[in-house]
Amino acid sequence: MSATNTANLLEKLNRLGVATLVSEFEDQRPSARERRAQVLEELLAAAQRRRGVFIGITGTPGAGKSTLLGELARRLLAGDPELRVAVLAVDPSSHISGGALLGDRTRVRVDSSEQRFYFRSQASQTQLGGLSPATFDVCRLLQHLYDCIFVETVGVGQSEVDIRFLADRVCLVMTPLGGDEVQFLKAGVMEIPDTVVLNKSDAKQAARKAYHALKASLQLARPFDSENVQIFRTSCTSGEGLDELAQHVAQQLAALGAGSDLQEAAQRTRDREAYFYRCWVEREWGRRGARFLEDGLGGAARFLEESKGYDQAQTAFGERFVAALR
Repeated sequence: MSATNTANLLEKLNRLGVATLVSEFEDQRPSARERRAQVLEELLAAAQRRRGVFIGITGTPGAGKSTLLGELARRLLAGDPELRVAVLAVDPSSHISGGALLGDRTRVRVDSSEQRFYFRSQASQTQLGGLSPATFDVCRLLQHLYDCIFVETVGVGQSEVDIRFLADRVCLVMTPLGGDEVQFLKAGVMEIPDTVVLNKSDAKQAARKAYHALKASLQLARPFDSENVQIFRTSCTSGEGLDELAQHVAQQLAALGAGSDLQEAAQRTRDREAYFYRCWVEREWGRRGARFLEDGLGGAARFLEESKGYDQAQTAFGERFVAALR
């Protein structure tokens, strides 16, 4: 992609062009790294690039995450004619066949002619943590093209918390019958959300009971920041609470997006890259590679800075690690 084509894509946001680029960023082969670095360099130099905010959507299977996302996306797009929204949805892969039914798109119902909206499904490739091995790479691209990037995790249990290291804000979606006070108090995924949504709250009595149990549990599980965790009761059937939740997300976008502090945003990007680079090293080179990164190269953040980029650091690590083994 030339600089001219990059500028045209940023201006017109052709979804076919975006999809082509996303496919390149999902390519995990070493030969794709140089191309990714070139595209990101062009995007960083473009005046029209966006400073996207990542909103993580996580929760148990069947909580209604995808349907809720569709409702939120429609409201956000209707409320701001300049806003661009992308959804990256991770679906579970079979441990037996390796395949994945990428079915979330059928539930995220946004007008197909809306060019400001982009949807992409990914297979988890049986990776634990709730994300796909390619999720972070694709997010590195989308943050320059869209204002709001929703990342929907695989339906998770209590320990899949990788989304906290990717998202600027995390929304945990639950159902009124999702557990009692003891369940809410268990460590893990309950420790990471900035917002909790009790979806399917058209079951009024159960929703009220769950709301008060959750509120009391948060005060015990997170005594220092429980008041900062907002709880919304929503129903995609009746529409209850959806406008309020959309307004809350819009406020987060305004606080963390283009008008926010540049230094703070840059630090969040560096922290995000360092975490997922460590994950990549351990996934590709094992625990011995991870030890070499920390002990021999001074850690992920230092090596990324030394290598002048994420893709360059992937290539450089292989060369340095192989040389150290000889």
